Amino acid sequence: MPHSVRVRFAPSPTGPLHIGGVRTALYNFLLARKLGGTFILRIEDTDQARFVPGAEAYILESLAWLGISPDEGIGVGGPFEPYRQSERKTMYKAYADELIQSGKAYYAFDTSEELDAMRTTFESQGSAFQYNAVTRVKLRNSLALSKEEVDQLLANDTPYVIRLKVPAKGEIRFQDIIRDWVHVHTSSIDDKVLMKSDGMPTYHLANVVDDHIMQITHVIRGEEWLPSAPLHILLYQAFGWNPPHFAHLPLLLKPEGNGKLSKRDADLGGFPVFPLEWKDPQTGAISKGFKQEGYLPEATLNFLAFLGWNPGTEQELFSLEDLIEAFSLERINKAGAKFDVKKAQWFNEQYLKQHDAKELAATYLPSIEMEKGEAYVHLFLDRITFPQQLEQMVQEFSGFPENYDESVLASKWNAETKQALEIIVASLPLCHDWHADQIKQTIQECLDQAGIKMGKVMQLFRVAMSGKGAGPDLMISLELWGKDQVLARLNKALEKFPTI
Repeated sequence: MPHSVRVRFAPSPTGPLHIGGVRTALYNFLLARKLGGTFILRIEDTDQARFVPGAEAYILESLAWLGISPDEGIGVGGPFEPYRQSERKTMYKAYADELIQSGKAYYAFDTSEELDAMRTTFESQGSAFQYNAVTRVKLRNSLALSKEEVDQLLANDTPYVIRLKVPAKGEIRFQDIIRDWVHVHTSSIDDKVLMKSDGMPTYHLANVVDDHIMQITHVIRGEEWLPSAPLHILLYQAFGWNPPHFAHLPLLLKPEGNGKLSKRDADLGGFPVFPLEWKDPQTGAISKGFKQEGYLPEATLNFLAFLGWNPGTEQELFSLEDLIEAFSLERINKAGAKFDVKKAQWFNEQYLKQHDAKELAATYLPSIEMEKGEAYVHLFLDRITFPQQLEQMVQEFSGFPENYDESVLASKWNAETKQALEIIVASLPLCHDWHADQIKQTIQECLDQAGIKMGKVMQLFRVAMSGKGAGPDLMISLELWGKDQVLARLNKALEKFPTI
């Protein structure tokens, strides 16, 4: 085993990359960066029947958007090419044959019909069929048949699979970094298929062989692979190899916490569970993506990092560099993590506030002159969750109000406030330097001269301007509307407000 840390993210190209897979990639990336190691991307496509065109490119694009691209592997290259399992097919057969020769695996010639018949027999007796140390002696394989029969079947090109010979009695134990010691009796593991009849390896064989060849030191993967870990330990033992360190991550749970997060939950809740938008190549159905919904990559990473991990402090906002510095596998929880969409939105709001206003204006308000666009960004930044909301906010801001907040009118509209608005209408044309501070000073001075306190009329003035009793900074709003529009809005309000 090499001294430097080598980790891998090994997704299957069966559709869009689920956000849980992105979290797995992130944790692998963080550990590699923290310990000065290598982050590898390998594509596990041994199940060709489930291959989906475009899925591999989607994985690469997703990692690139988040800034966690691999150091080695697909899209980069490296010393252990190829990194696509379907292109390593011939290699696996040699390793399966090695296990045959050492007596750790065997040929099984059973047809699907024969296995179905055996399964039916077991079910009729009230038990489940397992191909294992008990049943294999009654089936058509190289352990139950004579050498001559086996040689003849092979010479006749009879279809076969290669199965692992799991010991009848024994205990498998290994220490998971997150879950501590795991103990499993071999009687609970069936003789898994390692090579399929079409010559393709199963996930189990390809995974273990590739991890060994690529010198993987830590296997960080989802909890759903924990039941397979004892089998993988058996394979390492069968080959005489030292296994890597294992860390099985907690499940991502529905927002309410009961059950594993699914695409259906996302569809019902109106939130994404994929990093990028995905168009199904067969149905044309489009699934939402974090990027297209307006989530920033840095906010998405910060949110994902906290789904199962915590730094042990009160700090919540972490740049990627901060995450690298703080990360450790030991601080990952065993319990499932709720997919809290509101928290994801909160992270996005925090990172939006840190964004460059000029950049946001150029990207999301391209039709507005830059200086004014920046001013709009500053005005609305505390009131939005996603950057694309800027355009909608500007449109609403620019439109004249059709209705006015009746609760404010009922409590604030009286002879004195009417007089105040009429004074403001008369005084604003005299404001020649149309900037927020000067506008405020002009209003303040004219109201002081009339003996009216500014605080008494400001909320009503806001309603006259926008129709609403609350909103962004009023003086900056007045500056952006411009003198002519402010006077037009105010005159319209005075016409619409109830007669006093």
